[in-house]
Formats: sequence, C-alpha cells, structure tokens
Amino acid sequence: MKITFLGTGTSQGVPVINSTHPVCLSTNKKDKRLRVSILVEWNDFTYVIDCGPDFRYQMLRAKVSKIDGVLFTHEHADHTAGLDDLRPFSFSLGAVPIYAHKRVLKYLTTRFDYILNDTNKYPGAPSVQQIEINNNPFLLGNLKVIPIEVEHGKLTIFGFRFQNFAYLTDVKTILEEEKLKLKNLDVLVINAVRIRAHHSHLNLDEALLLIAELKPEKAYLTHISQYLGFHDEVEKILPKNVYLAYDELVVEV
Repeated sequence: MKITFLGTGTSQGVPVINSTHPVCLSTNKKDKRLRVSILVEWNDFTYVIDCGPDFRYQMLRAKVSKIDGVLFTHEHADHTAGLDDLRPFSFSLGAVPIYAHKRVLKYLTTRFDYILNDTNKYPGAPSVQQIEINNNPFLLGNLKVIPIEVEHGKLTIFGFRFQNFAYLTDVKTILEEEKLKLKNLDVLVINAVRIRAHHSHLNLDEALLLIAELKPEKAYLTHISQYLGFHDEVEKILPKNVYLAYDELVVEV
C-alpha cells in the first residue's frame, strides 16, 4: 500500500495569508503545507481521504489520473471545499463515490446543493455517488476499511484504518473502545497542530502521549500549523519512531 501526503497543513495552510510568522516565511519546502489530505493506493485502487480547497492543485501536483472514491473525515471546509473539483474525474470516469457519515452527507447536500440535489443539479457539476458509512467496517475494492470514531472538540468524526495503516486527523480525544481498533499498527498518522494546547486538536505533547500508548511501529504527525515550529527543528526533538509528515511525502506500508 502506498500513501502520499497531499497536504499536511492546518485549516489555513502554511504559509498563512499575510502572516509574518517566521515559519510562514521559511524557504524550506517542508514548511509549506497545503490543507490535509492523503492518497491511498493499492493494487489498481486509488482513494483520497478528504478533498479540501487545495484539492485541484494536489491532484495536478501528484499527477493523479483516476480515483475510485473519496472518504470524508468530517464536514469542515478544509476537508470538503474541493468537492466541485471532482468534475474532471466524473466526466471521464463516471460518478465518483463519496463515503461519509450521514451528518456529513447532509451538510454537503446543503453546501453543494447544485451538485448533490438531483432536482437542482447544475449541468456542469460533477456526478457523485453518495455512500453513507457508520462506525462499522466497509469494503473499498477488495480491502476492509475500519472507521475510527474520534472527538474533534465536541464533534464526532471519523479516522480510518486500512490493514496496518491508520489515518486520524483533527483528533482531540478518543474513547478507550476506539483505541482498541488502533493496536498493532505499522504506521499511524495523527494530528499535532501546535505546541500550546488547543480546544479541538491534539497539541504535540498530547499526540506523543497517544502515540506512546498505541505503540505503532512508526507515526507521522500531520495537520500542522506554523505554531508547531520549523520542520527541521521539530524533527530533532521527536522520538526515534515519530516523524513530521510533509507535503508529497510517500510512505509504503
């Protein structure tokens, strides 16, 4: 299985518009972060988790020619705003399956009424196939995917486990029964937004404590803001099995 980090930044991306924070002014490519998303590929299957406002450029940069579907973690704009840019895929490949919680599908139908409301569908809008998922395993192609319920502040959202790889973003807390789904991982991806505490995201210390509890072979931090610090400096202080993810990083699992 091949994982490509399409974006590793927080909701505003890094650099933030008009910011003079030193990390936003960095010339290091690894400090430049689009909104969070990953590409998951195995055999002939290609899926994206979340399509935010940078989705178009992420697809061009990664030279993605086809996708088999999009999984949504939750409804916030940095994870959903690129839905309209599914157009090229739906025009050439047919209706694109989108997998999401019932609440998220309802939100998307409201925000993207011209796409998802059949009675009001705009002729040039992408075609999508809405697939409701809950906290039970489901199949993507020939692979079982296990949803992981986590709390993003007061909002319940999904992470996903593919075999021995798990992707969690926008986490603040996880119930003990959901942690059981995250045992014996080769690779865990989890958010660490900054050094200081945050009301709806793990900060660095909280992420490292959770990683130590779950004990994956390797862990990658994502959903990173400028307030976490420079990539190269933060990497030096991390445990030996923990790494900062960065845009265009490819991991084989």
